[in-house]
Amino acid sequence: MSEQTRNQLTYPVDLDCKHRGHLAEFAFMRKAASFGFSVAQPYGESERYDLVVRVQNIFWRVQVKSVLARTPSRRYYRVKTSVGGGSRGPATTYSTTEIDFLAAYIFQEDLWYVFPAAVIEGRTCVCLAPGSKRSKYEKYCEAWKLMNPAITVVEPGLPSKLDGDSGSAFAETFTAAAAIAPGA
Repeated sequence: MSEQTRNQLTYPVDLDCKHRGHLAEFAFMRKAASFGFSVAQPYGESERYDLVVRVQNIFWRVQVKSVLARTPSRRYYRVKTSVGGGSRGPATTYSTTEIDFLAAYIFQEDLWYVFPAAVIEGRTCVCLAPGSKRSKYEKYCEAWKLMNPAITVVEPGLPSKLDGDSGSAFAETFTAAAAIAPGA
């Protein structure tokens, strides 16, 4: 990465929150595309997710959040995983019916945390300490593999084209993310 690009990603201090959020979305698109994922942005800002990621034949709804730096008195980054709060009324958290993943970008570290929605559901923030062996969230650091379809399960007893039968296939694709329980 060029020094100029690194500086723009690492030190976006002159941007307001909205513009910094757009920069984080662009950084997500670039990183996801580097893994061969297709990325699309819904028209307008009326959805609870920021981007749609296609991996093979699976589409994921992704909410992108970011944090510029950590508070000097703390050894972790606090990433808000909700909308609103403060003078705008109570914070609204995300649910698994609204998003599939929340991607959190730490500008200062140029680092991503990729969370399945079930992990952050109902939470207003997560505290991230990159490199910490004690952090329960460290397993989600650069966890892009969670977006890759891993297992295809065929409903037992139903005809399937996977078995060479001419009947309709009834298959659901799951990812490693589905195996991670909330609060894991």
